Amino acid sequence: RLLPLLLLLGPALGPALGQGLGQTRFICTSVPLDGDVCAASALGTGSAEELKGTVLQLRETVLQQKETIMNQKETIRELTAKLGRCESQSVLELPGEGKGRKGFSKNTMGDLSRPAAAETLSQLGQTLQSLKTRLENLEQFSRMNSSSQTNNLKDILQNKIDDLEKQVLSRVNSLEEGKLSPRNESEERGKIESTLTSLHQRISDLEKGQKDNRPPDRFQLTFPLRTNYMYAKVKKSLPEMYAFSICMWIKSSASPGMGTPFSYAVPGQANELVLIEWGNNPMEILINDKVAKLPFVINDGKWHHICVTWTTRDGVWEAYQDGTQTGNGENLAPYHPIKPQGILVLGQEQDTLGGGFDATQAFVGELAHFNVWDRKLSPGEVYGLATCSSKALAGNVIAWAEANIDIYGGATKWTFEACRQLN
Repeated sequence: RLLPLLLLLGPALGPALGQGLGQTRFICTSVPLDGDVCAASALGTGSAEELKGTVLQLRETVLQQKETIMNQKETIRELTAKLGRCESQSVLELPGEGKGRKGFSKNTMGDLSRPAAAETLSQLGQTLQSLKTRLENLEQFSRMNSSSQTNNLKDILQNKIDDLEKQVLSRVNSLEEGKLSPRNESEERGKIESTLTSLHQRISDLEKGQKDNRPPDRFQLTFPLRTNYMYAKVKKSLPEMYAFSICMWIKSSASPGMGTPFSYAVPGQANELVLIEWGNNPMEILINDKVAKLPFVINDGKWHHICVTWTTRDGVWEAYQDGTQTGNGENLAPYHPIKPQGILVLGQEQDTLGGGFDATQAFVGELAHFNVWDRKLSPGEVYGLATCSSKALAGNVIAWAEANIDIYGGATKWTFEACRQLN
């Protein structure tokens, strides 16, 4: 650590110093940082060769430092380029940001992150199982109507499902062994989803041929994946209601939370009437943003019959599961009638009138016999619905019928008979 010191001797230092010094000369020398600068003037008598050597040494040091700096700049450029590539790749992997009404981050099928790969595979497996069940129904239908064309189509679809199962299994193995890159994984998922969509359509077309042979209420809706685009819309709105009973058959094993079986929004109030199970919370009924927790235990992959009744007088509510009352309460939006002229959606929670869906709040499972009454049903009437009594009523406000439902985004309809679930 030496400090180069230039001592200028000559007339430029002043008249006093200029006296007695003939020709002006420059002396280059070095002193320690903590040395006496003034004492360094005594070194002025050094030889010219020593001074020249010092200058050359300093110049070489500067050149070496300059070369080191250039190398470091090149290294920084390379690292910056690599970092940019990593960031651009991670953007493709990370789910889109955003919050829903319940505070979840969005995670739709279009932008799944790698940690969600296992959940996606599980959902694909459930979809394949659903398709198999539908094919079994078609097989029973074809036995009753011995058509070689129907049998041939059934065999073709069965082979496609077998091929899909092999693809999913191969994908599981690749994920476990770490062979799939994020890009390849996205491509594989796209291929499988495209094939599933095609299968859904083919099977749905076949099932349309059965409509004339079944009652209009013997169907179910299936929502196989947690998306923000699969839903069903009830064509009819609700009237103004001072009481209601809402009943349905429901089946789900989704976790955490099965999502939103139905939501009813009106202008100015997206949460006029909502049934939702989100995160690790119990199922809730919302009326005009007021909440009551329902004591349902139905997230076990089995069919259950549930009913919720309510009256505006004192906000009294009751909850029934499989024909038995499991809970009740009061002060749920008391003296607030359900408003008319809204939109009733099955499978999604509305943040805006008829839209604003969030995949984290979507219903995953199967739903059937969704009926709405503008009065409280008696315990006996609820029990009759849950046990498939021949005297069971249809909703006088919304009755479960295919003509009353429009489906969107890949949600599917297929044959369902509630009474068979009880055997």
